[in-house]
Amino acid sequence: MGGFSETSWSSEDRRTGRLGPPVLARQRQAYILDRVREDGGVRVADLVRDLGVSDMTIRRDMELLHERGLIEKVHGGATALPGSALFEPGFAAKSALQEAEKEAIVDAAVTLVEPGTAIGISAGTTTYALARRLADVVGLTVVTNSVRVADVLHDAGRPDQTIIMTGGVRTPSDALVGPFAVAALRSVHVDLVFMGVHGMDAHSGFSSPNMMEAETNRALIEAGGRLVVVADHTKWGQVALSSIARLDQADIVISDTGLEAEAQELLRSRVRELVLVDPLAGTWLEPVQINRRLGDPTGEGNESLARADGPSRAD
Repeated sequence: MGGFSETSWSSEDRRTGRLGPPVLARQRQAYILDRVREDGGVRVADLVRDLGVSDMTIRRDMELLHERGLIEKVHGGATALPGSALFEPGFAAKSALQEAEKEAIVDAAVTLVEPGTAIGISAGTTTYALARRLADVVGLTVVTNSVRVADVLHDAGRPDQTIIMTGGVRTPSDALVGPFAVAALRSVHVDLVFMGVHGMDAHSGFSSPNMMEAETNRALIEAGGRLVVVADHTKWGQVALSSIARLDQADIVISDTGLEAEAQELLRSRVRELVLVDPLAGTWLEPVQINRRLGDPTGEGNESLARADGPSRAD
């Protein structure tokens, strides 16, 4: 069965009255992978209900994914393969990981946001933490495919801020993905994109375990003038299922001092600027330094990347 072989409902689908818009085989398979990634496993019966297709259709999709080594077929459903690129904790679990590092990363990232600008924010726990800090930015326009990011900014109730959601298929991690999201992003332009990632690696670049989310993130990158990746040190060396972008496509990577020396050196050679924060001391590069280098078309700011003391969160 090819990736686009099924574009209409089967006779059983019509017989049972499931006549919603057809879902392409690739979209179904991406959804199955997403469910397995989030929950560790999924039942055929649940997928039949969620996608409105036949039991046989779901089993064919699972068989294809199993043959590709992406899932493990079990009686009545499928599970993730231990140690596979599909594994990723759910949103609540991820939010509790590296909390100090994320807060320090956000402290540095928020200094890049100027009043009256338009920014893009991807889904993720670090980007969600960033969104919580943007309520005080005057005249901000935010384009996002994250339900959680949109909710936290909407709840702030600022009439001078504009929040734009892409639409799309909602994943278990509350990201909006797929053709609708991609189409929406192709019609907008923002000054700056903040992106969270599941992994970053010298060869695979920035990656995500969700194929449709990776595609949506690529569209978000193309909509932006500059790309800022926010990722703590544990993301280095992680390779997920689908690549989002090469390392050299990032203008700035904001990480923490837990990043190993070899990774720091490699990132400095690939990205325009590597910003390291110290989660214990609460220090980071001064905002004026970050902004000046971001606008430096020569990229020569890379020659001076020593961490400077910024304002402390304890002040």
